[in-house]
Amino acid sequence: MKRALIFPGQAAQFEGMGSNLVTKFPELNSLLDNANDILGFDIRKVMFEGSADELKRTDVTQPAVFIHSYLVLTSHESVDFEAVAGHSLGEFTALVAAGVMSFEEGLQLVKTRSSLMQEACASTNGSMAAIIGLDDDVVESICAEIDGEVVAANYNCPGQLVISGEMSALEAATAKMTEAGARRAMILSVGGAFHSALMSSASEGLSNAINAIKFSAPKCAIYQNVDAKAYTDPEMIKANLISQLDSSVRWTQTIQNMIADGIEEFIEVGGKGNILNGMIRRIDRSANTEAWKE
Repeated sequence: MKRALIFPGQAAQFEGMGSNLVTKFPELNSLLDNANDILGFDIRKVMFEGSADELKRTDVTQPAVFIHSYLVLTSHESVDFEAVAGHSLGEFTALVAAGVMSFEEGLQLVKTRSSLMQEACASTNGSMAAIIGLDDDVVESICAEIDGEVVAANYNCPGQLVISGEMSALEAATAKMTEAGARRAMILSVGGAFHSALMSSASEGLSNAINAIKFSAPKCAIYQNVDAKAYTDPEMIKANLISQLDSSVRWTQTIQNMIADGIEEFIEVGGKGNILNGMIRRIDRSANTEAWKE
């Protein structure tokens, strides 16, 4: 059976994340020690003891989710897998799992990414909104009609998209989505307009950080967010990762392509609940799913 590992992104955080895991596998503390040195603060304490509000900050959430997924992956016995993918932030963990970069290099990039995104959020008045019950083309068409920046940001599964952009444009778009028959069109409580042009101010800094790292050839195919296609060439992987910050996350298309390419089982690694597996079941009910948690 051809297997893929998939990694969640922001919103997969939870209070106490990793504490039970490290109790079972104390050797994982060395990874957390490295993480503290790279980040310059005690991420272990925030993950284990921090409140939900503390864990919501973009510059905390992203390292915490990245670290947690890697801890979960490390704590499991090695399995064969033919592909990896990650949802937004999760793509960085996927790259580490595929051997493109080390855990330390991945965390340094996540630190840079989250800090730059936090700055971009602070300088723009943007957010995101969940749209439930409309076809992709209807959502895209409505976004195109709105004055101001608003785009389809996350293609999560059929009938479930997240749009992103300026607050005034989001409000106008969600009103039109409701008129068009959306079962739900709700502005989310998130830090900013991720995966839209409002993140462009963070692109140059992240591009410099990514280009400073030598990407190795992956040990399996990596399906990337920007176009949902499989890549093994390190330079193409790098270019796609740079583009990801202000481009759409094409998760529906990613899973469809993986299944078309013969992937039969998906293992969701880390995070709270089964966020990605739930999406996969709505994309293709015949897919086999498993979850590695604490």
